Amino acid sequence: MTRTILANARLILPETVTPGALVLEDGAIVAIQPGNVVPAGALDMQGDFIAPGMVELHTDNLERHIRPRPGVDWPHAGAILAHDAELAGCGITTVFDAMRVGSIPNEGPDQDYDKYARELAHELAALRARGALRISHFLHLRAEICSQTLLAELDEFGPEDRVGIISLMDHTPGQRQFRDISKLAQYVQGKYKLSDAAFAEHVARLQDLRARFGDRHEAAAVEIAHRLGAVLASHDDTTAAHVALSAGHGVRLAEFPTTPEAAAACHDHGIMVMMGAPNLIRGGSHSGNVSAAELARAGHLDILSSDYVPSGLLAGALILARIWDDLPRAMATVTANPAQAAGLNDRGRLAPGLRADLIRFAMLDEVTPVMRETWVRGRRV
Repeated sequence: MTRTILANARLILPETVTPGALVLEDGAIVAIQPGNVVPAGALDMQGDFIAPGMVELHTDNLERHIRPRPGVDWPHAGAILAHDAELAGCGITTVFDAMRVGSIPNEGPDQDYDKYARELAHELAALRARGALRISHFLHLRAEICSQTLLAELDEFGPEDRVGIISLMDHTPGQRQFRDISKLAQYVQGKYKLSDAAFAEHVARLQDLRARFGDRHEAAAVEIAHRLGAVLASHDDTTAAHVALSAGHGVRLAEFPTTPEAAAACHDHGIMVMMGAPNLIRGGSHSGNVSAAELARAGHLDILSSDYVPSGLLAGALILARIWDDLPRAMATVTANPAQAAGLNDRGRLAPGLRADLIRFAMLDEVTPVMRETWVRGRRV
């Protein structure tokens, strides 16, 4: 039996922050001891914060590692290991790796919107089986309903694949995230150097895909999520009607609602609202949608996601702590709440009997956290 004591820490418990020690045995928390005494043999945390390891439900970080530039396919094993190490270093101990399913073969602005998720999931599983990964990985399949191959790609996944989340993605220009097409033009034309005519062709192609496949693909993706036992998530809900449709599908998690109206409707339907930490840190949405801070002040923000900047997850939670004047509530948005949304009842809180997935951090200044250590199942990673 392995026993570790992390003493002289500021423990971020579900309701309070208190000086104390955690006793760990065989990968679990077995006791919480009050006070700042350092018993013989204990590890002195020197007054740093100890919190549950963070749970990340939506990150594009793995895709960024395998495709660091348009047209560049990086060796996948190295990309997965680098992604895993980066998340561990940022205090993320559980991740739902986002992988797009649904392709547009030989189309799109970079001519590179082809299938990749099934192969990448096999490679991730092989590395996990070999014990090469530091943290806990699940799959988040981003179902692009406006694509040609969604159903065939989804059918390649089964219960053994650890698919925890399936999200319904509809990036059709003119609605949801890109209801302001000028924002889409700014992003796509800036990234791929498209002319106005080429961008207009891109928009028309995506709108045609929505008309041909959208409704059928959405219904099938909902059915497959239920069959796989995956949590169903909506994406970029904009209106109360969008949310009502999501609720009818059995959605439990709303990713990045774009308006206060949609976020409020999510809460009315018992759907948890997730927003991006970069939105908080930057002071607003890069797409011109509702700010995460506005939803936080309205009481309509439950979960944070690092989205495209892993280090932003802890920093974003600490911004919420200042907005709410409540550090435990803020830390729950990156620990207990995402764990609950994903159906993971064994982690996300400092409590006896739960997994010893933990982080230690200090504050460099009022706004900048410094990660010191990360533990997964009681093992420093």
